[in-house]
Amino acid sequence: MNRAVKPGFAPTILAALLAVTGIWPATPARTSESMLDSLEWKLELYRHEKLADIKHNQDNTLAPFTTDGCSGGLSIGWNHLAAAVDHIKEIHGDSPPWDDCCVTHDRAYHTAGPRACSPEDSFRARKTADEQLRQCVIDTAAQRAPELSDAYGLSPEEVTRIYSVIGSLMYRAVRLGGVPCSGLPWRWGYGWPECE
Repeated sequence: MNRAVKPGFAPTILAALLAVTGIWPATPARTSESMLDSLEWKLELYRHEKLADIKHNQDNTLAPFTTDGCSGGLSIGWNHLAAAVDHIKEIHGDSPPWDDCCVTHDRAYHTAGPRACSPEDSFRARKTADEQLRQCVIDTAAQRAPELSDAYGLSPEEVTRIYSVIGSLMYRAVRLGGVPCSGLPWRWGYGWPECE
């Protein structure tokens, strides 16, 4: 079976994948991020339009807030790891150190912005929530650096770099997995009825 592909589509996808992974060093980071933002906008905006229709329908109501902490099994996995490895529990606790960041992020995802926001504003609000999640994880490193430096023999800068990587991975995960109208329990606007 020979499927026709729109000219320029495959290179755009390839460029986006290379930019996300950091393999494309010839492109400045700002340009790579800009290309990825543009691709996300094109692929996602119609989902925000569908969500806006759900939110604008006065028959639909926002469900009570719920949270699973850090979605995708991160909090649950951490709980199991902490129960199995005393050292993890002693130093990091039962939940991920950035668990509060995830709960704040879930609050933003639950409501998906103001009820009357436009699809474009909804897209921007999700992007902002995801950027705030990443920054919150990085900020957690500053609070924990002295403790983790002592526990692991790392410099505060190394702790910050590790948390920066974790924050960036979480950012990419929520950018990919948190689109509205996906049917996933952690989608943008999960407090509203699912899109049809």
